[in-house]
Formats: sequence, C-alpha cells, structure tokens
Amino acid sequence: QVQLAESGGGLVQAGGSLRLSCAASGRAFRSYSMGWFRQAPGLEREFVAAITWSGTSTYYADSVKGRFTISRDNANYVVYLQMNSLEPGDTAVYYCATHSRPYTTLLPTTTQGVLGSWGQGTQVTVSS
Repeated sequence: QVQLAESGGGLVQAGGSLRLSCAASGRAFRSYSMGWFRQAPGLEREFVAAITWSGTSTYYADSVKGRFTISRDNANYVVYLQMNSLEPGDTAVYYCATHSRPYTTLLPTTTQGVLGSWGQGTQVTVSS
C-alpha cells in the first residue's frame, strides 16, 4: 500500500498562495489516481481536487475552480496542490489520498470509503 505524507501548509493572508506537496512511498504511486481533500472544524471532510494516474485529467470542486491547480510528478512520486487567491473559507486540514484501485479515476463524486491510503494532513490557515 502506498504511504503518503503531506507538507507545505501554514498561515497565509487572504489573497496569498501556498503549494502543498504529497510525497508517496514508492513506484506504485504511478498507478493510482490521487486526490486532495480538506476538513474544516465542525465540518465533514470534502473533496477539493483529483488527478488521474497519468496526469492527463484533473477535477475540481466548484469552490476552488480557477484558484487551485493539482499536478503530479510521477518520476519523483509527488502530487501537488497549488493554491492561489486563498480565502478564509479555505482554512482546513488538507489531506491527500489515493484511490483504492489502480487505474481507476477518482472523481468529485467518488465515495471516500473506496479510497485507499491517506496522509496525516497539513494545516492551512487563511487570515482575513
């Protein structure tokens, strides 16, 4: 099973940018769709963005379209989330996750129960 570790979170002012990274443990990473999710205090964890195993297709929550960009580096087993024009509503713990099945697209509607590995999360705080 792929092990994941997020980094890059922090405190930023509204309108600022952050880039999150999710490092995977091995080459199996290249076979899996990856997603970013977030959970704000008192709320359920929600989908943010996803990318297919090859990187050719990406998907975004409506709330982040045009502001966030997901990408991946299969040579170095890393997936990124570039976050621009951050808003206080983006404050949350951000998690990366794999789909549980290789070569299967992770969509905004994919049930979180069918996801495989999760990272430990990284805190993003956006001040107004």
